[in-house]
Amino acid sequence: MTKTDQKVASAPFQFIDAAEIPGGGALHLVRWGDDYSIQYDDEELMGSEVRHSEQALATLTCERLANKTAHVLIGGLGMGFTLGAALAALGPSARVTVAELVPTVVEWAKGPLAHIFGNSLTDPRAIVEVVDVHDVIARSRADYDAILLDVDNGPDGLIQLANDRLYCNWGLRAAHTALRPAGILAIWSSYSDAKFSERLEQAGFAVEEFTINADSYGVEANHTIWLGTKLG
Repeated sequence: MTKTDQKVASAPFQFIDAAEIPGGGALHLVRWGDDYSIQYDDEELMGSEVRHSEQALATLTCERLANKTAHVLIGGLGMGFTLGAALAALGPSARVTVAELVPTVVEWAKGPLAHIFGNSLTDPRAIVEVVDVHDVIARSRADYDAILLDVDNGPDGLIQLANDRLYCNWGLRAAHTALRPAGILAIWSSYSDAKFSERLEQAGFAVEEFTINADSYGVEANHTIWLGTKLG
């Protein structure tokens, strides 16, 4: 039994809210004791006690950025762990744009999850837009130094089949176009996928793959992060 499982077993359950996903389906925000979880059906997408790999998505990327005034695009707000880590790693002149598809997730960030977000949403370097990150990428041309994607459980469409647009061959080429020279496409996943690494390379990226503990204790399942550096 993992640390999270032990807490769940011993803490009272509280349903907080549901958020309709554009196109169908719903997210649920629930609480066990002091721990919060965003779920889709019976699948946990993010938990307040399991943040290590979401933070690593930002730190691994930002430490590779030569431009300290970088413009970073984050796909998916979640519980703000990637946003917070990016703001901590970037300089005072950087910009971070977060594209969040579900409006209620932004409301949660300002309401029941405000203590988790801290000052991230009021940081002058950050802006949150209620928009599909796919649409942002599709209309961009060399606008970003880095694009960080954590919009599903991996490089496929568990929550929405439409998310496949981000991870298919033409979706990756669109991200390549949206990045500045030597820009980085970073993707979070709950699992590894050798074929996805190949797709990244075929789309014009030099690929690094990292296996990251889901939490800092090393007791949760491992997650995968791909960093693709734009070539050409």
